Amino acid sequence: MPGLVVVLSIAAVARATSTDLEQAEEAYQRADYKATLNTLLSVSPKNAAGYALIGKAYYMDGQYKNSTGCLEKAVVEDPRNSRYYDWLGRAYGRRAEESSFLTALPYANKTRESFEKAVALDPANLEALGDLFEYYLQAPGIVGGGVDKAKGVAARIGRLSEAEYHYALARLAQKRKDVRVAEREFRRAMQLAPGDIGRVIDLAVFLAQQGHYEESDALFGRAAQIEPDSPKLMFARAAAYIQGGRNLEDARMLLRQYAGSRITPDDPPRSEVSRLLKMSR
Repeated sequence: MPGLVVVLSIAAVARATSTDLEQAEEAYQRADYKATLNTLLSVSPKNAAGYALIGKAYYMDGQYKNSTGCLEKAVVEDPRNSRYYDWLGRAYGRRAEESSFLTALPYANKTRESFEKAVALDPANLEALGDLFEYYLQAPGIVGGGVDKAKGVAARIGRLSEAEYHYALARLAQKRKDVRVAEREFRRAMQLAPGDIGRVIDLAVFLAQQGHYEESDALFGRAAQIEPDSPKLMFARAAAYIQGGRNLEDARMLLRQYAGSRITPDDPPRSEVSRLLKMSR
């Protein structure tokens, strides 16, 4: 009987943890990161999925130190999970961005190592490949960055997604300040995925940066036809207006709409609204 009691107790804990995780995941998908944390922080014991979700919620809430701590525990619990390493790299990347030069170096190296591990574990993980590509493209050589390395990752992306490959080629051209090639590749990426609002927004933002406002606005309109109530579109359009110093009242209206919309973890956090509103004054 005592053994049976122990087994039943373990099963009850497992069911409770599973239920809590499902509720926390639902809150996370609603971008209610506080609710995600409130649900999971009191759960004990925690498994890899629980640590990972807490780490992601901390990340989206801007608490990057707490995020890396939980994601480190997730990869210890499940060392073969590519997605967990990818998120760990993102969290360390944010810590590097917010640190002084000397402190940033070890965080940057951990960022690279995490992204590389994510790709090694799952060579078909497009998100991890994209993150590693951007790291190599932007990071200096002292922490393992490099355009040649980025080119190599772009080729690997190309074996999985032609549209993502041409987006990567556009980013490489931007790095070289080759505006003509960048525009051509952004257009090609959009042509290959005409129903993907993200590809349309990429070209619209790029053209706005070049001062081609008429075509940029037309593309934002095209994106609105694909997904009329897209929070991502509201935010991108507002940001493009503010960065171009034009249509500022429209930009503020779009940001207010964004703040009140049902965003997901794929959208910028609401904290970014305040930053852009300050820039629009």
